[in-house]
Amino acid sequence: MEVKHKIIFLLLCLLSFETAKSQYTKRVVFFTDKNSTAFSLSNPSAFLAQRAINRKARYNIAIDSLDLPVVQRYIDSVRLAGAVTILGRSKWLNAVVIQTNDAAALTKINSFPFVRRSDSVALRSNPSSNTIPFKSKLEAESGFLPLPTSRVAGVNADTFNYGPASNQIKIHKGEFLHNIGARGQGMLMAFFDAGFTGYVTNRFFDSARARNQFVSSWDFVSGNSNVNEDNAHGLNCFSIVAAYIPGTYVGSCTEANYILLRTEDAPTEQIIEEYNWVMGAEYADSAGVDVISSSLGYTTYDNPAYNHTYASMNGNTTVITRGADVAAKKGILVVNSAGNDGSSSWRYIGAPADGDSVLSIGAVNSSGLIASFSSFGPTAPPNSRIKPDVVSVGAGTSLITTGGNVSSSNGTSFSCPNMAGLATCLWQLFPEFNNWKIITTLRASADRFTTPHEQYGYGLPNMKKAVGFLLQDVSSMTASLNNFTATLNWSSKDIRTMRYALERRLPNEQNYTTIHTVQSAGNTFSLRNYSYNDVITNSPAGNVTYRIRQIIDTTTAGFDAYFIDSATVVLSAATSVSDVLNNTKQVQLFPNPASSAVQLKLTEQAAFEKLVLNIFSANGQLISSEQFNKPPGEFIKTIQLNKLQSGSYIIMLFKDGKPYASREFVKQ
Repeated sequence: MEVKHKIIFLLLCLLSFETAKSQYTKRVVFFTDKNSTAFSLSNPSAFLAQRAINRKARYNIAIDSLDLPVVQRYIDSVRLAGAVTILGRSKWLNAVVIQTNDAAALTKINSFPFVRRSDSVALRSNPSSNTIPFKSKLEAESGFLPLPTSRVAGVNADTFNYGPASNQIKIHKGEFLHNIGARGQGMLMAFFDAGFTGYVTNRFFDSARARNQFVSSWDFVSGNSNVNEDNAHGLNCFSIVAAYIPGTYVGSCTEANYILLRTEDAPTEQIIEEYNWVMGAEYADSAGVDVISSSLGYTTYDNPAYNHTYASMNGNTTVITRGADVAAKKGILVVNSAGNDGSSSWRYIGAPADGDSVLSIGAVNSSGLIASFSSFGPTAPPNSRIKPDVVSVGAGTSLITTGGNVSSSNGTSFSCPNMAGLATCLWQLFPEFNNWKIITTLRASADRFTTPHEQYGYGLPNMKKAVGFLLQDVSSMTASLNNFTATLNWSSKDIRTMRYALERRLPNEQNYTTIHTVQSAGNTFSLRNYSYNDVITNSPAGNVTYRIRQIIDTTTAGFDAYFIDSATVVLSAATSVSDVLNNTKQVQLFPNPASSAVQLKLTEQAAFEKLVLNIFSANGQLISSEQFNKPPGEFIKTIQLNKLQSGSYIIMLFKDGKPYASREFVKQ
């Protein structure tokens, strides 16, 4: 079907789509403008949820005419033209979906000056058997595969005992996200499917119900809010994310909030389902959804007149793909199944997986080997792009049935939600980055990033590596020099299981040396600031370069570290460690340990002017600094310790701007 102009978008206020057996004609009527809308861009809360407004503001996304509702006067004129039923309205498309067999009414509608055109989305008279796009016979509930009997070793070392879902989480190191506290809290996910039969009573969602994680639902096929029927496919997919009974099954993102939307009419395959999908995307956008997980896709239809060709899989042609890309431009991370046609004559991905801003997901088995049914890329010329983007476990995927049992099945329908859930947890940790940054980071973390493949895409994403990459982007470091003491300040996101290694390279050195380690603080993953003072000794003049390596492991099983930043200071004169060591022999501290005060005794007979006395904590933080003069002969200076907490400290003396002597003491 031809669609000119940019796709616009849709919202709540959507009325019913009747069953596939209806004899009536369904059409989409497109309007020319929104000039007489009763809404204003200056008052977006009248048509967008506050969460949606906040998301757009966070990512500098303008609220524009696409967000404005369709002009009510235009809708009323169409409805009153004859025997016409309004089935839905789309502000992104600036259109209404109607049902009518009144030829005179249709002629009148097309004559209205504000009607740009109308297109048929007619239904086939003899619907085919119960099939769902990207839902092959291997994915039907009757075709569930037997569960593996072996248990994944070491699962109890992690926050969750995932049960049979362990491998599909751990193949992406997704447990790392969960271990540092990211389970989707505060995120909003929308699921598009053909129905979610039994989710209201399924025991695996008891926790989600108890915590009020179900925000809303809507059936765009039947025009009501009940999605607890119609088809089990959506429940199977949704369970991969949200099911939660520790030790039995734990999904990839169990603490997000969820919106469940039925956009697919399973018994038939009709072009109107693409419009349903776009309306679902508008609903999601208006509600402030962060991530869409869509296990649907479209290539051919019951009425061949609407069939797509591979040439249409170019990311810019189909209604659904253009709608998905607009959803992405509105700030939503759209995750979609690549398709199950790898072994068929079609072979390629379907729509909307071809969207350039859509994260499309292929399928591998538990060993990371491609499933033969997983669809091929790339997108069609002239702008051929790598597709699918990445892969996840879609062969033998563990999931929940409508009967409340754990089983497994095959399809990119199942690899999609697994990846969508993990991507949601990743984004939760870094909300300062937009959806496109999350997509590019997941690609970069994947095992085939440098050698992408037409069926694997960029490969299997590594969530631990993705966190490391994003830490490099969010962190910062500065260094300054005073009296041969370099003060290093840095910030990064961390949690107490992480640590930092400070490394230094002097002007006469080829390699870096670790000079200090700092343990992260805090029980939640968040941005923190740190400081360390490094006294430079035994160095020639020149550049002294520092770099910080953040070690992000949460267990001793592995070691992942990322150089998050570097900084340089310039020494204008050389320092000598031997001078400091020799001078230190002439400096005494007593008592040591001390409680209220410590005596600093200088035995050298010469008089000194403008000595600088710095006190550092054990981790290098400058606590205090003062300047004094030493007269001839032995000299004792009293240093008050009342303001210091118990612990170890270092006193450093500077003479003429150079390190002179140092001593360590303990405050009781």
